[in-house]
Amino acid sequence: MWQKIKNVYHLLRAYAACIYFGFPSKKLTVIGVTGTDGKTTTSHMIYEILKLAGKNVSLISSIHALVGGKTFDTGFHRTTPDPVALQSFLAKIVDSGSNYLVLEVTSHSLDQNRVFGINFEVAVLTNVTHEHLDYHRSFENYLRSKAKLLRKAKISILNADDASYDKAKKLTGSKIVTYSIAKNADVTLKEFPFKLKISGDYNISNGLAAASCASQIGVNKKTIIKALNNFKGVKGRMEEIDEGQDFKVFIDFAHTPNGLKQALKTLNSKLQTPNSKVIAVFGAAGERDRLKRPKMGEVAAMYADICVLTAEDPRNEKVEDICEQIAQGLIKSGKMESKDFYKIYDREKAIEFAVKLAKPHDIVVCFGKSHEKSMCFGKKEYPWDEFKTVERAIKKKANEKE
Repeated sequence: MWQKIKNVYHLLRAYAACIYFGFPSKKLTVIGVTGTDGKTTTSHMIYEILKLAGKNVSLISSIHALVGGKTFDTGFHRTTPDPVALQSFLAKIVDSGSNYLVLEVTSHSLDQNRVFGINFEVAVLTNVTHEHLDYHRSFENYLRSKAKLLRKAKISILNADDASYDKAKKLTGSKIVTYSIAKNADVTLKEFPFKLKISGDYNISNGLAAASCASQIGVNKKTIIKALNNFKGVKGRMEEIDEGQDFKVFIDFAHTPNGLKQALKTLNSKLQTPNSKVIAVFGAAGERDRLKRPKMGEVAAMYADICVLTAEDPRNEKVEDICEQIAQGLIKSGKMESKDFYKIYDREKAIEFAVKLAKPHDIVVCFGKSHEKSMCFGKKEYPWDEFKTVERAIKKKANEKE
């Protein structure tokens, strides 16, 4: 009941903001990108394709907003801004001379009416897997929230490889365009034979989603392929940190069971020797989907050699409780504490521990925080920089060797 009241509140604010700013989306071709995993990378891919095609394009993603060549912060832990901030951004985008907007859209923003009043030309759905069930209560509700974007748009881009595809296509009344790595679809690698510089099958899927979208708004095949071939990735998405160490270190934003699985599978393919190990540092957000925590433990047990469980925005929950819930998935899979996994509740110390464990040719990967500039304990945000923390840990290990 309380959430329904909040949703009405957001709707009224969105309506007022649309009137105040003059319904700016009517002057733009808006592309909405949603999905459990991959929406940020896909959004940035579409942006780069349109930019190479000579379009005046802006972007709002979980990383930042790019408006008229300028970068803006969109706020702590929030992908889609609140309706007033969002309409304000749209007005800035129109004033900047942009004709196109690529907007990353979350299920929360759709359910809460934060994107009310925005005219979407194209909607892209990357995938729907286990996430946010604390909020949506069931997978079906979660999918229906995502599908609201499909019903708002004139064209729906759907992933034929995703388990949600059959259900999703029934929830859209717009034109459907499909893409696939493995199946027959409207868009495949045969039609768009790009070669990404970034690794992972999931990124090939993201690239096909971006190609599908761009082709629907008139960008030619040659430009799409060139932009994808030159795409350098997104900050904090499988980003390597190289301080000259004899092992590899990556930072990634994966924070769902599927995201963790796809990222760890990709890292396993990078191992250089049979004895090399993947050491994963991760936790789970407090006051968010608790059901996913043991599932993440099970995934990590399957694809990581050593896990270090730690803090990731615990909010008003105890870090110890969150890590224990993840650990249950590891234990269920036959893993032993102090051998296969460790609990180190201070994230900086956890990263230092993982880096210290690493031997030549091992891979250390830190999941969950990525580009975010704060960590939430209680109701307070504390400054956090994953990149600087990782760099310090690597340098500390190097200094201890000398």
